[in-house]
Order: sequence, then C-alpha cells, then structure tokens
Amino acid sequence: MQNATHRVVVVGGGFGGLRVVAGLRGAPVEVTLVDRRNFHLFQPLTYQVATGALSPGEITYPLRAIFKRQRNVRVLLAEVRDFDLDARVVRLGSMSGVPTPEEVHYDSLVVAGGSAYSYFGHDDWRAYGVEVKSIESALAARGRLLAAFEAAEATPHEADRYAWLTFVVVGGGPTGVEMAGQIGELALDTLRRDFRNIDPRSARILLVEATDRVLTSFPPSLSSKAERSLQRLGVTVLTGRTVVGIDDDGVTLADGDGATERVASRVVIWAAGVTASGLAGRLGELTGAERDRAGRVTVEPDLTLPGHAEVFAIGDMVRVRDSNGEAKLLPGVAPVAMQQGRHAARVIRARLAGDPHEPFRYRDKGNLATIGRAAAVADIHGLKLSGFLAWMTWLLVHLWYLIGFQNRLLVLIRWSVSFLTHGRGARLIGTGSEPR
Repeated sequence: MQNATHRVVVVGGGFGGLRVVAGLRGAPVEVTLVDRRNFHLFQPLTYQVATGALSPGEITYPLRAIFKRQRNVRVLLAEVRDFDLDARVVRLGSMSGVPTPEEVHYDSLVVAGGSAYSYFGHDDWRAYGVEVKSIESALAARGRLLAAFEAAEATPHEADRYAWLTFVVVGGGPTGVEMAGQIGELALDTLRRDFRNIDPRSARILLVEATDRVLTSFPPSLSSKAERSLQRLGVTVLTGRTVVGIDDDGVTLADGDGATERVASRVVIWAAGVTASGLAGRLGELTGAERDRAGRVTVEPDLTLPGHAEVFAIGDMVRVRDSNGEAKLLPGVAPVAMQQGRHAARVIRARLAGDPHEPFRYRDKGNLATIGRAAAVADIHGLKLSGFLAWMTWLLVHLWYLIGFQNRLLVLIRWSVSFLTHGRGARLIGTGSEPR
C-alpha cells in the first residue's frame, strides 16, 4: 500500500465501482473496495447462465485478481451496515463468516450499491418467481427451467404437463426479451430430441409487458422487429397486460379494461421494474436528498450528495440533477455506471490537484438487445440495425466489456460452439432447484 493521506472507500464492485478504482490508479490515495461478493459479475449475461449457454465462472472475475497490480487498492469482503457521514466512517458487517473491520474511515466515499427487482408492493411474489439479477438467482432460474422439462416428462397428467411446459416471463425490457428468446431456443432447438414422452417444442412461452410494446427504450420499428423475432422462436408477446397475482400454480394477468386471465404455469421469470439499493435510502435519510418512488437518491451534477461534497453516489441507485436543478433519470445500463465511475475518479483527482472539474455528462452510446441465434436489435446514434449485423455488434460489444482475457476467450469459444452445434453445455440442475 502506498503511503498516502487521502483515503477513498468504494462500495460495490460492479461496473461503476470498478471504474472508480481503475481511475485512481497511480493517484496519491489509498483505495478500499468493499463488496458483499469476492467477484465482479458481468450482469448483462446472467440470463445466459440461466439458460445453460454459459457457466458462472465465464461471466465472473475475482476482484482481487482485477486489482492485483494496483498496489494502492485493498479489497474487503464485507457488507455495509451504515454510514456516519459526519465522522466519515462506513460501518461494516461480516459476510460468509469472514472477519472484517467494524468500520473503515474515508476522506472520499463512492457508493455504487446498484438495484434489485421491484415487485411493486407484492414482495410475497418473490417466493414464486425467479430472477436473473445475480449468479445465485440465475442458477436457481436455470435449475427451475430445466427441472420443469423433467417434471413434464415424468408426469402422466396432461393438465400438469401443460402447466410445467408454460413459461411466463414478466417484463418486456432487454432482460425479459433476451430471457424469453433464450427459453424459446432452448425448447425449439437445444432440447427437441432429448425427451421421450414430451416434445419440448410444444412449450408455451409468454412474455408479459404492461406497456404497448416491448423494448420501450428502443425506436418502435426495432420493437416491432424484436417482437417478430420472438414470435419465430415460439414466444407469445402479451402487451398491455399487468400481473395481478402469482402463486404456486400460476399467474393472474389483467388487461387495460380490468379483465383478468389465469395462466397455469410452474415457472415465472421476473424481469420487471427495479428498486434502488437500500444504501440509497440511507444516504437520502442522512443528507436530506430527494428520492423517487423506486428509492433512487438524487445527486448533484458532479454526482455528490447535497451538503457532503466528499460523498459520491453512482449507478442504478441515483438520479442526477442537471444544471437547471431538474432531476434526470438515466438508463439503468452498464455504460451509465461506467461513465459515472470514471467521472467520480476524475473529480477526486482534480480536487487533490486543486483543479476545477466539470459536472457529469452522460454520453449515450446506444442500445443493444439480443433475441436469439443471429437475431438482435441495435440503436447506435440513430443507426438502427437488426438481424445478423445487430447480433454481431452485440457479440463484439459484450466480449469487449467482459473482464479478463480468459473469460473473453472462453465465452467466444462457447458461443462459437453453440452457434455451430446448437448445443448448450451448462444444462445442470443444482441442489435447491427442485420443482415446486
């Protein structure tokens, strides 16, 4: 560790947190990175773990390995319990039984706590739906999906078999679209010859979206193309529908007129709506910063908390106030967090040097979403792409942003083999993934 006087604590080893730490390489600071996991997760590809296309180790990378050559960095496996902003202290708790300091002091603090899925006030639904937000949830989803086909193969009752082979994906954003498309490929292609009593191609895959189209962050023309690609994979897109109930036996949907429909299903994938990390709420309480309905805390134009210029908050858990004082909600995607992380590092460096700094400005590099094999949509600076060209763009972008040369190589090999053979090598059902 360098002999430095300025202590920087970074909470969260996601896209934003990594860019903060990397941006302070060579700076006269001591950096402490705190995370509840000992690895960085490439979250845009968790749905591929959930559908057996990739293994967990191919989209994760140990935090200590990332920064092993950055000598001004230490990594703590710990959970943040609270903040004392006046004393400039972060209070910590142990994770996985690993001893950790009770508190760590800072001169600059960067909080990148991320977000979780929101069930819109129905937290009891969590017991019935599965997510693909973390490695643990992606593995649970993979086990649930594959176990459903096994259960359908084993059951003698047609009604039960129909329920096992009905998959409901809630949320028509990129994650929901990608997940529905991958389930479609799994059923139509990968598993079609694996069973004797069922035809996986008879699976019913429903993608439920409350608005009038999927991928609302894309132009309508690309939303339409994405929907057509989903339909070719056997996915039924239900727009203008909201979920009003989930239980062990299925989902209840309601349309705009209030009419309800019951769908018998044993597998529900939840990819709708987000709520900010609880750390955002705590920072809001301590600083008086505004919060929106999703719990995101409002930060100043330079990404700091009001009244505490030494505290930065970035990523999915924030809204950014512009020069006119209006709080702006930026897309909850990796490029936003990465740019904010780099900006926070630049501000810290500028302050140490006594130099002025600019407010944060997001540079939109476009949107990408994949639907299935050689099918994707892309909106890059007004250039609208779909099909194979958009899919290749998606592949290259995701390979570029993956952490670690080994992971890039392994994922490229996996994707190449999968493309040539139509196979998925990680179709494993782990313990704790049994059918309900």
